[in-house]
Amino acid sequence: MISMIMVLNQKGDIMISRQYRDDVGRAAADSFRINVVAAKETGTEAPVKRIENCSFLYTRHLNMYFVAMTKSNVNPALVIEYLFQLIRILKAYLGEEFDETAMRNNMTLIYELMDETMDFGYPQNCAVDVLRLYINLGTAKEKVETEPSQLTSQITGAIDWRREGIRHKKNEVYIDVLESVNLLLSTTGSVLRNEVTGAVQMNTKLTGMPECKFGLNDKLVIDKEKEDRKPGVEIDDCTFHRCVRLGKFDADRTITFIPPDGEYELMRYRVTDNINLPFRIIPAVQEEPSLTKVSINLKVIANFSDQLFATHVVIKIPVPKNTSKTKIKNSFGRAKYEPEQEAIVWRVKRFAGKAECIINAEVDLMPTTRPKPWTRPPIIVEFQVPMFTASGVHVRFLRVYDKSGYHTNRWVRYITKAGNYQVRF
Repeated sequence: MISMIMVLNQKGDIMISRQYRDDVGRAAADSFRINVVAAKETGTEAPVKRIENCSFLYTRHLNMYFVAMTKSNVNPALVIEYLFQLIRILKAYLGEEFDETAMRNNMTLIYELMDETMDFGYPQNCAVDVLRLYINLGTAKEKVETEPSQLTSQITGAIDWRREGIRHKKNEVYIDVLESVNLLLSTTGSVLRNEVTGAVQMNTKLTGMPECKFGLNDKLVIDKEKEDRKPGVEIDDCTFHRCVRLGKFDADRTITFIPPDGEYELMRYRVTDNINLPFRIIPAVQEEPSLTKVSINLKVIANFSDQLFATHVVIKIPVPKNTSKTKIKNSFGRAKYEPEQEAIVWRVKRFAGKAECIINAEVDLMPTTRPKPWTRPPIIVEFQVPMFTASGVHVRFLRVYDKSGYHTNRWVRYITKAGNYQVRF
């Protein structure tokens, strides 16, 4: 497995290193400095480099390199995930924007964390909630009196993301279904790209060690149950928090888990079929043969229910670089030409569902010695629609099972926002 972990600064100097096996030494850092740091490959090449029969897997945080070295045939996804988890742990102890100075001032803490999270090259306990029970040198410490026997079960047990003995006055679960719509339309209106990426964020405040069962309107589950009259949604590419029992999901598509306490991301998913686009954009552009004026007409239609509304709507309509002045008429909102963005930016604070609005713009162009045809960038749309999902995904149920049988309040919120929402014209 992993032979050595080291952290380098932007010059390639080793700030901290921990050797877990003796088949790789600190001299290998010189090879990484020359072939990666000095060559400025970060961001352009894959984060895996094979140098002198040694594999270097790395990622960056600010101006620091977190590097894992090995001579064995490891699973690269596992190693990269460990590096991400190590950075997440250091953020919990040193702050979100920890830098080289913070690393040097907390060497003892970092060595202790590296020893607890890895043993002989094998990743071990990476749960911040458990680490802060017995590593109390940083800001992540919590005043929790823990029995030695309970602490041992926390470290070595299968459920390291939740400690025992948690108590809440009110047992509540907050569920946020967050979706991002990615769209690319051609000039003829045909769909070149259309997908939704979503995440289920949860904030659980439950007493004890409850087991939760979570259900979405997954097409495979609904077709099997044959109870819900509404058609289900074909959900692709699901990834889950490690608390989810993947064996049960593979067997019958049920999401069963013992939840962590507090905020966490339960799952991510992707949907590519039957997407309800929040906005329909109909552009029309006319360029005069003299290349001195361009007329732009744009119609925007909200496809969601009239009981909903979109907020923070921003539509960026590109204009030629040699634009001198513009004359804009819009039905509502504020629109103006912003030279630094080379676009007419139309902002609407509140866009009602089923509403239609039109913007007309007359663009005057400065004459140029060598006229060039205008290569039109796509129209970019930004928005946020509360209580709406473009994929049609919704929460069917959340059941909480606990020995005491207490009542749980459940709150669900849906938010859809624009990802890369672009329309060519």
